Amino acid sequence: MPTNSGLPPSIIVSSHDLARLDAMLESPVHARSPAAVTLGDELNRAQIVAPDQVPAGTVTMHATVQCEDELTGDVHTLTLVYPHEANVDLGRVSVLAPVGTALLGLTIGQSIDWTAPGGRKLRLRVRQVDTPSLAGL
Repeated sequence: MPTNSGLPPSIIVSSHDLARLDAMLESPVHARSPAAVTLGDELNRAQIVAPDQVPAGTVTMHATVQCEDELTGDVHTLTLVYPHEANVDLGRVSVLAPVGTALLGLTIGQSIDWTAPGGRKLRLRVRQVDTPSLAGL
């Protein structure tokens, strides 16, 4: 579970993203999977706003995020996508991947702690967010 000093950071999700994510989570493919349960828990605690009210610098679906591992200084750029769009080689990370779920709804400057596959600890701080235009949704 992503945390920051023991408490999860506050997150903001657009009503458009919420509707699509809820529909995805209700599908038989994803229902009751551990990743879906974790994402559902994150969505349940999110502040939901209209798409045109999402603050600049917020990680939304299809946003490209630059984040820094504060423990190593490594910088990563990834795009948050739906599972069927994921492609690690292209930096397209599924919202159902632990890092995808952790980043959804964060804003520039917020950090999350999580454990990567293999047990490596990371502390990712959001440095930059490029969001898709509303026209493309």
